Amino acid sequence: MRQLLGALLLASVMPAFADTPALEELKLLSEHPVAGMDTGNLSGLAWCGDALWAVSDRDDDRLYRLDASAPIWQAEAESFVAPPAPVMPLPWGLRMRAWVSGLVRGGHLDFEGIACDAKGNRYLVSESRAAVLQVPPAADAQWLALPEGMVRQARASGMLLHFNSLLEGIAIDPAGERLWLAAEKERRGLLVVHHRNATWRCEGGCVLLSEGGQEQSPAALGGSLAPVDFSGLAFHQDKLFTLERQAHRICRRTAESGDVERCWSFAAEALTDERRYPLHYGVAEALAIDADGAWVGVDNGGHARGDGENRPVVWRFTAPAGGWGATQ
Repeated sequence: MRQLLGALLLASVMPAFADTPALEELKLLSEHPVAGMDTGNLSGLAWCGDALWAVSDRDDDRLYRLDASAPIWQAEAESFVAPPAPVMPLPWGLRMRAWVSGLVRGGHLDFEGIACDAKGNRYLVSESRAAVLQVPPAADAQWLALPEGMVRQARASGMLLHFNSLLEGIAIDPAGERLWLAAEKERRGLLVVHHRNATWRCEGGCVLLSEGGQEQSPAALGGSLAPVDFSGLAFHQDKLFTLERQAHRICRRTAESGDVERCWSFAAEALTDERRYPLHYGVAEALAIDADGAWVGVDNGGHARGDGENRPVVWRFTAPAGGWGATQ
């Protein structure tokens, strides 16, 4: 009887993976090692104008234009000066741990994502400061005056509570009027702010989505359980796309609520023996979406994968059958 009760209890807390249909696998079209990012740690991607741009969470004073004219891409640095960051309502303990981490590894601002609007403005999300830096193409960088209520609402919903599990992704609409941020894990979620009359504000609340729980990793990684997460965010055709590194998938979500509509897996291509990294390294951190496919950036932390490649890598996946708007 005790064994039966134990089995029933275990079944009640484990996700029902057996009932989840297999996801369509995205096809890898090409992959490109990135040279010129001396600190490595590619953490964000966005298509801006005529090129793909990247950021590193180890660099507080530059972003990178990726020259794709050769199979091995060259990262061309563009420098900027970030003014002092705003003090958002994060606990002193979280802010101090972020400061110490910056001293040890570099990257006090810990830029984890990049997005662009139609005017060419680049937006960099700082995980350590829970803030967003705007880098115009021909003006000084400046921090957005985001509402403090955004952080308070996120924390009240269970997000932004743990060190190194704060803001991990950013997306903006072409008009520069709606800005979304992704909270990484424990709990993960989506936030949105609106630009109205030269002011960023929460309209009807800044929290779109907040969820916890665990899910299984792909079979190639042993199927172990880990917290659900977001590691990248993109906006395309009025939809949000989330990069979910633990599950090795990309999901399409509504921009209004963050509800998931459909997901696609990239596990089959990412987890070949040649592309596998030591455990806990080589994770998908960056996402950009266009009509023809997805760009996924891999943060290798300076570690070599199975074939010996030790530079950051960008994968190009083709769009799924029927396009990103497909319903089934």
